[in-house]
Amino acid sequence: MVTASASDPYARHVLARMADFFTDEGTPWARRLWDIGSVLALEELWEAGYWQAHGVLSPAACDWQRIQLGALIGPDRGLGDKELRKELTSLLKHPLPDPSPARRRLKEIIGHVRSGYLERWAVAVGAPVDQRVKPERFSRTVASHLLDLGYSASYLKAWAKELYDAHATTADTAAAAVELARAQAGTYDVLVALEKVPRRELAEPLEHWYGKGKVVAWLREHGHDTAGIRPGGGFVYRFTALDPFSAAEQARQMLERMTARSQFLRRDRGGVKPLPHIWVAGHPRPIPLDPPARGADVLTLVNEGHLYKVAGTRSRTDDALELAAAVNRGPLAPAVAGAWAAIESLLSNPDDPKGEGERSGKAVAADRMAAIIACSWPRAELTALAHRHKPRTPDELARSVSACTTNQERARVVAEALLTHGATALDFTGASTKYSDRPAAQRMADLVQNPRPVLNDVAGAFRIALRRLYRTRNIILHGGATQGVALEASLRTAAPLVGAGLDRIIHADYVEGLDPLALAARADVALTLVNGETGLSVVDLLEPA
Repeated sequence: MVTASASDPYARHVLARMADFFTDEGTPWARRLWDIGSVLALEELWEAGYWQAHGVLSPAACDWQRIQLGALIGPDRGLGDKELRKELTSLLKHPLPDPSPARRRLKEIIGHVRSGYLERWAVAVGAPVDQRVKPERFSRTVASHLLDLGYSASYLKAWAKELYDAHATTADTAAAAVELARAQAGTYDVLVALEKVPRRELAEPLEHWYGKGKVVAWLREHGHDTAGIRPGGGFVYRFTALDPFSAAEQARQMLERMTARSQFLRRDRGGVKPLPHIWVAGHPRPIPLDPPARGADVLTLVNEGHLYKVAGTRSRTDDALELAAAVNRGPLAPAVAGAWAAIESLLSNPDDPKGEGERSGKAVAADRMAAIIACSWPRAELTALAHRHKPRTPDELARSVSACTTNQERARVVAEALLTHGATALDFTGASTKYSDRPAAQRMADLVQNPRPVLNDVAGAFRIALRRLYRTRNIILHGGATQGVALEASLRTAAPLVGAGLDRIIHADYVEGLDPLALAARADVALTLVNGETGLSVVDLLEPA
């Protein structure tokens, strides 16, 4: 039950940010989720022990993962504050090889952490407002946990909007999240209709096969419009899922397996052609077959006019874009492998440190990409805020922004206003995204006041996400497994970052002719020198000295 309240800014902040996190297409990379939840991260660490024992992951990689996780879970209220937290903290201080008593103990602890995780968070945010964690942390925690459980972003976006429109309080929001976490998965009948069915005689004896007439009859039985639908046949599968969109995603992945097999036919190669929608019984509308893009945007291709300039000699960045092309809508395994191949091709070098050190081997490419993205974050957010500053009556800041001719100038004007007046310098009254813009303004105000620690925290989050992508790639390519516990979450968090990093690398190449490794060195130096004796501003971190 939702208690209507128009005066709970904490809840408005939380729900507005959840809307950002659950919007598949449209939310800029700088406002997306950058990490997975604590429960899934613990499950991922437990799984890593198996892959270490089989030579797929190195001991150094697993130790780095364990140490970083130990630091990250410190502020997590869902881990309790007594025996549970003490036991978990103790386990993460030491290696967890497979097999070992410690690893078996971790498996048991994860079960206790999972049970009651959001209930403990609900208690934590029930405290007086001045004693709560920041709403940004609570919103990220709940959003990542619900996505990790298997809910689709589309379903959760509608759930968050319903709470937002009802002016749900913080207590209502926490209780609703707990209810979702406790819910049991249901069964969904899903129709995948095919336009072309080569070797039909192989499909017809199968249990799930529906002929043309049965497909149309199924659609009518479940209340779907059949106008314009000309199926050659189809399959009706039953899936266990938490919501209709998640069931459709399972059908989508099954269809990918089917179409992949059809590529190996001698005749009718690639001839399995599905209709452009998936239908779920009990869901009122067809769901597009093409999944939402994963948010890897390289806007420089348009902004610098290079989208169609493909004549001439191929460059390393051309190769990287082709390698990473599957990251937005491709099947999971090729998307992960291609995204990492693009990063490694641009940001690794034979002179990189060798051995088992923390920054040795190919993992250093993830750290370099993280530094580049961290240095692009302030400009991205400050520019967005400049465009969203919309007071009812134009003020001095609005006039200054209007007079600017470049995004760099706009970002500098906003940064100076935030440094002088704090987040209240910006007025989003006329912006439709004001509840998302206000916390962004506060984040940028914190950044300009004390840039180095904020940027280091952000770079650390990016480094974790991109190293997870690298580990996932190794599990896929060296372990031959496409069912890793964090495979989907790894791609969900890393894909927008891959796009952001490629965008800056390609911009530097087009505008300066700058090598990706040189850009990474510039970023690494900038994170050290920002706001120091050189006067380097957060607006100019990737600009030449």
